[in-house]
Amino acid sequence: MASEQKSVGSELKLFTSNSMRGPLEPLKPEFERASGCKLVVSFDPAQIMLRRIAAGESADVAILGKAAIDSLAEQGKIDGESRRTLARVGVGIAVRSGAPKPDIGSVDALKRALLEAKSITYTTEGASGLYFAGLIERLGIADQIKAKARTQPGGLTAELVANGEVELAVQQVPELLAVRGVELVGSLPQQVQNVSVVTA
Repeated sequence: MASEQKSVGSELKLFTSNSMRGPLEPLKPEFERASGCKLVVSFDPAQIMLRRIAAGESADVAILGKAAIDSLAEQGKIDGESRRTLARVGVGIAVRSGAPKPDIGSVDALKRALLEAKSITYTTEGASGLYFAGLIERLGIADQIKAKARTQPGGLTAELVANGEVELAVQQVPELLAVRGVELVGSLPQQVQNVSVVTA
């Protein structure tokens, strides 16, 4: 990743995971006005972003999970001294605005809510989706959930809920909050929560 200072009127290229989509949308125009620099943002799950970088794509700044950033630093793709922790984000569940919110306040309640849902969506390559796939295995409900799941490699799963295509979306909380037309049910219970460290 380039480390030289950008001049006014230039372009700044940013690679980031979808967890930053919500915060970046209002900040992007403010940053561009204040800096005179156009911000070109590319969103993808960390695993896809790492493959893109390995294939030769580059950016000036990367905001990804800590493990992905550490991997890029080890490969010499980024300046390891420039790493900064931005946020810690957990996994949550969302429903369409106005829909009943299931109880997910305990592990048993979460398991029941997942089994009773008509349909569920999660990513196959995002941090939350990879974690969720392992969680449903540990809970012993993987077969039932996979049978009614609508998965996608990345992107904002809650968009399917907002459109009425799926009942529950499972993803990192900031990604759920970035979608209009859905409401956050809550975060996964602490005993089965997975907190990701977002690093720039």
